[in-house]
Amino acid sequence: MTTFDFASGDGTPIRGITNDGAGPAVLLCNGLGAPLSCWPLLARADAGLRVVSWDYRGLGGSARPVDRSRIDVADHVADAVALLDACGIERAVVASWSIGVNVAFELAERHPSRVSGLLAVAGVPGGTFSAMFGPARRMPRARHAAALGVARGLRLAGPALGAVSRVTPVSRATAAVVRHTAMRPAARPEVVLPVLSEFRGHDFRWYFTLAVAMAEHRPMDLAFVECPAVLVAGRHDIVTSRHDMERAAAQIPHARLVTLDGSHFLPMERPEEITALLRGLASGS
Repeated sequence: MTTFDFASGDGTPIRGITNDGAGPAVLLCNGLGAPLSCWPLLARADAGLRVVSWDYRGLGGSARPVDRSRIDVADHVADAVALLDACGIERAVVASWSIGVNVAFELAERHPSRVSGLLAVAGVPGGTFSAMFGPARRMPRARHAAALGVARGLRLAGPALGAVSRVTPVSRATAAVVRHTAMRPAARPEVVLPVLSEFRGHDFRWYFTLAVAMAEHRPMDLAFVECPAVLVAGRHDIVTSRHDMERAAAQIPHARLVTLDGSHFLPMERPEEITALLRGLASGS
């Protein structure tokens, strides 16, 4: 993997990432604060795909905007377009995960000529917080309020979370705990360990500031989607309800809905299946 810097439309310095691969172009709108290593096969140069992604504003190697209010979905879309321009990519398949699905579909609506296909993993286009707490199929307003309250609480606790994460050792034992609690054991330790190492370096107050801003992105009318689209839900996902993903897919008559045996962390748990679906989109099959 190679990192590089570019400027977004408002001048904010953004850190780009590429797998140094060759093949059809893939723009990855990742989960919030998630490194490219969350997608172990896509991170490889021999993936058969040219994958480019970026760090969200103020996370990883990207700077915070001078205007701290410039952190809504439209601003992240502007960063994605600036990344495509910086890489000389006119059109790409857009892969997305979790909250990144909001960015992917907003990009497809605002700039349809730049998007040749959509892969949405464990996320819905808008109303992300209303889709949280998967087993609760109804009461979207209550779910939104509850998730927003949690995010605001974690924002206040950001400094404490950061202090704890910095002193918590990252080891195979730590990875085992995470694999058997937050995700499914199918996620291999050699995948989970580097992700944990990178993720714990975030400023969690800023991280949850971004999350709260993302919560303002309302559910989208998906009638505009004309490009091929595949939505992938986790059967055991308690963060994004698969039932909400089913409803989103039903708004796109030509969309394909795939349900995999996994949690919210499908890119790490089911990398082979996810990559195969993405290659299918890239090849037009």
